[in-house]
This record gives sequence, C-alpha cells and structure tokens, in this order.
Amino acid sequence: MDVIESMKKEMIRRKLSHRTIKTYLFYVRKFLLFCKKDPKEFSKKDIRDFLYKFMENEKAGNSINVALNSLRFMMEEVLRKNMRLGIRYSKTPKSKPTFLTKEEVKKIISVINNDKHKLIVQLMYGAGLRVSEVVKLKVNDVLLDENIGWVRKGKGNKDRPFIIPICLKEQIKILIENNKLYLFPGNKKSHLTAKSVQCIVKKATKLAGIKKNVHPHTFRHSFATHVLEEGNDVTAVQSLLGHNEPRTTLEYIHVVKPKMLSIKSPLDNL
Repeated sequence: MDVIESMKKEMIRRKLSHRTIKTYLFYVRKFLLFCKKDPKEFSKKDIRDFLYKFMENEKAGNSINVALNSLRFMMEEVLRKNMRLGIRYSKTPKSKPTFLTKEEVKKIISVINNDKHKLIVQLMYGAGLRVSEVVKLKVNDVLLDENIGWVRKGKGNKDRPFIIPICLKEQIKILIENNKLYLFPGNKKSHLTAKSVQCIVKKATKLAGIKKNVHPHTFRHSFATHVLEEGNDVTAVQSLLGHNEPRTTLEYIHVVKPKMLSIKSPLDNL
C-alpha cells in the first residue's frame, strides 16, 4: 500500500489546504523512514516510539502537535486503525498579536508612493484581509454597489464576505475597469505574489520609522483590534475575520481592556 499517495488523495478529497497536505506528508515521510514495517503492521507503539524520539530533538510545541495530527490522520483515515495514544498535546505558548496604532498605520500608508501598492496595504488594514486573500482577489469578487467583497476559498477552504472601505471605492473601480481577472495582476497572467507584498510592507515600515516587527498580517491584527476598540460586537468581528471560534477573535481583546475598565458595574448604580 502506498501510504503517501493514499493520504494525498484522501486529503484532496476532503479539500484540505495545499499547505496542510504538504505539512502532513512531510511528517509521515519522516515516520516511514523511522518505521520500516509494512503499513498494515503499523501499531500505536510504533507511533508512540516515533513521537518520543521526535520530541527529543524538537522543542517547538506546535511542531510536535502537527506531527501527532499527521500520524493520527494516517492511522485513522487511511489505515483505519485506532489511534488513542494517551499522549498529551504539547502546549505552545501564545504570544499576543502585534498591532499598530492608528497613527502608525497612517504613517506606513503615507510613505508608499505606488498607488497599487498603497491600495493593497489599505485593503489589508481596512478590510482585515490576509495577504494571500488580497493578492488573489478577482474583479468578480468585488461588489462595489453593496460595499462588500468576497474572499473565495480562504483559510479552511471557505468563502466569506468582507467590508469595502468607502474611501477606496473609486480606486477599486478603476482597477476593475482596467483588469480582466485579478484585481492586482502580477506576471505570467497570475496575481501579485505574497512575497512582493511582504517586501512592500517591510520597505514602507522602515521608511515610516516604525520599530515594531511589522508584516502583512500585522494590518489584519490592527483591523481586529481597532474594530473591537470602537465597541463593535465580537461575533460580528469574528464573522468578518473568518474565525471559526469566538475565542480566536477574543485574543485581540487585550488592547481593548483599558476601555473596558472605564465601564461601571450596574451594581455600583443601585
């Protein structure tokens, strides 16, 4: 049995992202080098021995968790074997997301001279888009009359709407009129690459004199933080960001806490 090919077919059938497929296959190949048995003979002990060996050399909790998920998928979904190992997931310390103040966002945008590049950054911040989402935007995904656009097959292979900042409508309209497929075309009849946007952001951050570690996703973090700061409902923000669970959106509450502290308890007014 070709485990790699079987896994690949099953993951494609389930419409897992290309990145997830690539990562899962990476760890399964590592396991196959470790365990020379026929796949039909793989046991929980083999998996456990590999993971313990893997943990000796790998300190990052997230990598260990991904390796465990990869092997669980292989065992349960491809080989149809029980995978209750009794191994606890390694905890990965979570750092608070880096965000920019509104003034810092203005500074970065103001130093970008190329109108198309500036518009990309404005959309990442103004609509809370991931860099992969903004570069893949198609002309047909934007509904200017309704002030919304659609992310097609975003994270988790899901479609979701996003708000179009009214101040950007005229610029977007020009792009729609001048482009046939992608809003931000690149070379070879494809779209602009995420790497190009990363370079744009890095250069602009340096020119603006911002010392924070700013990358494209920082604008999405800033969007979430500022929208919550303005008192918008968490569930509404969750929908705009495409988060599956409210707790993911609540990670941005850390910066809103000072404003929450100014709210009086109703008990104090009795």
